[in-house]
Amino acid sequence: MVDIAKFKPKTVYVIYIAATPEKVWQALIDPEFSKRYFFGFAVTVEPRKGGAFRILYPDGRVHGSGEVLDWSPPRRLSCTWLIEGMPPFDQMPECIVTYDIEPAGQAVRLTMTESHSWEVPDEILAGGRSGWPAVLSNLKSLLESGTTLTLDNQGPPPGMIEAVTKAVAEKPWLRQ
Repeated sequence: MVDIAKFKPKTVYVIYIAATPEKVWQALIDPEFSKRYFFGFAVTVEPRKGGAFRILYPDGRVHGSGEVLDWSPPRRLSCTWLIEGMPPFDQMPECIVTYDIEPAGQAVRLTMTESHSWEVPDEILAGGRSGWPAVLSNLKSLLESGTTLTLDNQGPPPGMIEAVTKAVAEKPWLRQ
Protein backbone atom coordinates (compact mmCIF):
# COMPACT_ATOMS: atom_id res chain seq x y z
CA MET A 1 0.00 0.00 0.00
CA VAL A 2 1.25 3.46 -0.91
CA ASP A 3 1.80 5.93 1.93
CA ILE A 4 0.35 8.99 0.21
CA ALA A 5 1.56 11.27 3.02
CA LYS A 6 5.16 10.71 1.87
CA PHE A 7 4.42 12.14 -1.59
CA LYS A 8 4.83 15.86 -2.27
CA PRO A 9 3.75 17.72 -5.42
CA LYS A 10 6.74 18.47 -7.63
CA THR A 11 5.01 19.58 -10.84
CA VAL A 12 1.56 21.06 -11.24
CA TYR A 13 -0.11 22.09 -14.50
CA VAL A 14 -3.43 23.86 -14.84
CA ILE A 15 -5.28 24.21 -18.14
CA TYR A 16 -8.77 25.27 -19.09
CA ILE A 17 -10.67 23.20 -21.64
CA ALA A 18 -13.93 24.15 -23.35
CA ALA A 19 -15.67 20.88 -22.49
CA THR A 20 -17.77 19.31 -19.76
CA PRO A 21 -16.23 17.48 -16.79
CA GLU A 22 -17.70 14.24 -18.17
CA LYS A 23 -15.98 14.69 -21.55
CA VAL A 24 -12.63 15.47 -19.96
CA TRP A 25 -13.00 12.48 -17.63
CA GLN A 26 -13.83 10.17 -20.52
CA ALA A 27 -10.86 11.48 -22.50
CA LEU A 28 -8.53 10.65 -19.62
CA ILE A 29 -9.69 7.04 -19.26
CA ASP A 30 -10.58 5.94 -22.81
CA PRO A 31 -7.73 3.89 -24.36
CA GLU A 32 -8.58 4.68 -27.99
CA PHE A 33 -9.07 8.40 -27.34
CA SER A 34 -5.90 8.63 -25.24
CA LYS A 35 -3.84 7.27 -28.14
CA ARG A 36 -4.78 10.37 -30.09
CA TYR A 37 -3.47 12.95 -27.59
CA PHE A 38 -0.86 10.83 -25.72
CA PHE A 39 1.34 10.32 -28.80
CA GLY A 40 0.15 6.78 -29.53
CA PHE A 41 0.13 5.53 -25.94
CA ALA A 42 -3.11 3.95 -24.70
CA VAL A 43 -4.19 4.65 -21.13
CA THR A 44 -6.18 1.82 -19.56
CA VAL A 45 -7.80 2.13 -16.16
CA GLU A 46 -9.68 -0.46 -14.15
CA PRO A 47 -12.57 1.73 -12.95
CA ARG A 48 -12.29 1.47 -9.18
CA LYS A 49 -10.05 2.41 -6.29
CA GLY A 50 -7.33 -0.25 -6.16
CA GLY A 51 -7.78 -1.00 -9.87
CA ALA A 52 -4.97 -1.40 -12.36
CA PHE A 53 -3.62 1.57 -14.32
CA ARG A 54 -1.57 0.99 -17.49
CA ILE A 55 0.06 3.00 -20.22
CA LEU A 56 0.62 0.86 -23.30
CA TYR A 57 2.98 1.38 -26.21
CA PRO A 58 1.29 1.34 -29.63
CA ASP A 59 2.35 -2.32 -30.00
CA GLY A 60 0.62 -3.25 -26.71
CA ARG A 61 3.70 -3.60 -24.50
CA VAL A 62 3.48 -2.02 -21.05
CA HIS A 63 5.21 1.34 -20.80
CA GLY A 64 3.91 2.26 -17.36
CA SER A 65 1.74 0.77 -14.68
CA GLY A 66 0.24 1.59 -11.35
CA GLU A 67 -2.73 1.42 -9.06
CA VAL A 68 -5.79 3.65 -8.93
CA LEU A 69 -5.67 5.54 -5.63
CA ASP A 70 -8.74 7.73 -6.17
CA TRP A 71 -11.58 7.00 -8.59
CA SER A 72 -14.14 9.81 -8.26
CA PRO A 73 -15.74 10.35 -11.68
CA PRO A 74 -15.90 12.91 -13.16
CA ARG A 75 -13.88 14.95 -10.65
CA ARG A 76 -10.69 13.15 -9.61
CA LEU A 77 -8.44 10.39 -10.85
CA SER A 78 -5.24 9.60 -9.00
CA CYS A 79 -2.86 6.73 -9.80
CA THR A 80 0.58 5.53 -8.91
CA TRP A 81 2.81 5.67 -11.94
CA LEU A 82 5.84 3.44 -12.53
CA ILE A 83 7.69 3.46 -15.84
CA GLU A 84 8.38 -0.19 -16.64
CA GLY A 85 9.19 -0.25 -20.31
CA MET A 86 12.14 2.12 -20.44
CA PRO A 87 15.43 1.23 -18.70
CA PRO A 88 16.83 2.74 -16.49
CA PHE A 89 13.54 4.48 -15.58
CA ASP A 90 12.13 1.08 -14.63
CA GLN A 91 14.35 1.11 -11.52
CA MET A 92 13.03 4.44 -10.23
CA PRO A 93 10.41 4.67 -7.48
CA GLU A 94 6.80 5.24 -8.44
CA CYS A 95 5.22 8.66 -8.47
CA ILE A 96 1.58 9.69 -8.17
CA VAL A 97 -0.23 11.43 -11.00
CA THR A 98 -3.51 13.13 -10.11
CA TYR A 99 -6.06 14.78 -12.38
CA ASP A 100 -8.53 17.15 -10.73
CA ILE A 101 -11.44 18.28 -12.91
CA GLU A 102 -13.49 21.31 -11.84
CA PRO A 103 -16.24 23.20 -13.65
CA ALA A 104 -15.14 26.72 -14.61
CA GLY A 105 -18.04 28.52 -16.26
CA GLN A 106 -18.43 27.12 -19.77
CA ALA A 107 -15.13 25.27 -19.41
CA VAL A 108 -13.28 22.86 -17.16
CA ARG A 109 -10.23 23.57 -15.08
CA LEU A 110 -7.96 20.52 -15.32
CA THR A 111 -5.15 20.36 -12.78
CA MET A 112 -2.53 17.66 -13.26
CA THR A 113 -0.19 17.07 -10.32
CA GLU A 114 2.86 14.82 -10.28
CA SER A 115 3.96 13.94 -6.73
CA HIS A 116 7.08 12.14 -5.55
CA SER A 117 8.20 10.52 -2.30
CA TRP A 118 11.79 11.74 -2.62
CA GLU A 119 13.74 14.85 -3.59
CA VAL A 120 13.83 14.39 -7.35
CA PRO A 121 16.72 16.18 -9.11
CA ASP A 122 15.68 19.06 -11.34
CA GLU A 123 17.21 17.32 -14.38
CA ILE A 124 14.75 14.45 -13.95
CA LEU A 125 11.77 16.73 -13.33
CA ALA A 126 12.70 18.53 -16.57
CA GLY A 127 11.40 15.49 -18.46
CA GLY A 128 7.92 16.00 -17.08
CA ARG A 129 8.15 19.74 -17.65
CA SER A 130 8.74 19.08 -21.34
CA GLY A 131 6.34 16.14 -21.74
CA TRP A 132 3.25 17.04 -19.70
CA PRO A 133 2.56 20.40 -21.38
CA ALA A 134 2.62 18.66 -24.77
CA VAL A 135 0.24 15.91 -23.63
CA LEU A 136 -2.16 18.32 -21.92
CA SER A 137 -2.10 20.78 -24.84
CA ASN A 138 -2.88 17.91 -27.20
CA LEU A 139 -5.77 16.83 -24.96
CA LYS A 140 -7.16 20.38 -24.92
CA SER A 141 -6.81 20.79 -28.67
CA LEU A 142 -8.42 17.43 -29.41
CA LEU A 143 -11.39 18.06 -27.14
CA GLU A 144 -11.96 21.59 -28.43
CA SER A 145 -11.23 21.22 -32.13
CA GLY A 146 -11.16 17.50 -32.89
CA THR A 147 -7.52 17.63 -33.96
CA THR A 148 -4.20 17.35 -32.18
CA LEU A 149 -1.21 19.63 -32.48
CA THR A 150 1.79 18.95 -34.68
CA LEU A 151 4.66 18.90 -32.20
CA ASP A 152 8.30 18.01 -32.60
CA ASN A 153 9.49 15.23 -30.32
CA GLN A 154 12.88 16.43 -29.21
CA GLY A 155 13.53 13.57 -26.81
CA PRO A 156 14.53 13.90 -23.18
CA PRO A 157 15.99 17.22 -21.99
CA PRO A 158 19.78 17.52 -21.70
CA GLY A 159 21.11 15.81 -18.60
CA MET A 160 17.92 13.87 -17.84
CA ILE A 161 19.16 10.37 -18.76
CA GLU A 162 22.42 10.96 -16.90
CA ALA A 163 20.49 12.12 -13.81
CA VAL A 164 18.23 9.05 -13.92
CA THR A 165 21.24 6.75 -14.30
CA LYS A 166 22.94 8.44 -11.33
CA ALA A 167 19.80 8.27 -9.21
CA VAL A 168 19.31 4.58 -9.98
CA ALA A 169 22.93 3.87 -9.00
CA GLU A 170 22.77 5.92 -5.77
CA LYS A 171 19.09 5.27 -4.82
CA PRO A 172 18.64 8.47 -2.79
CA TRP A 173 14.98 7.60 -2.15
CA LEU A 174 16.16 4.87 0.24
CA ARG A 175 17.86 7.47 2.44
CA GLN A 176 14.88 9.82 2.71
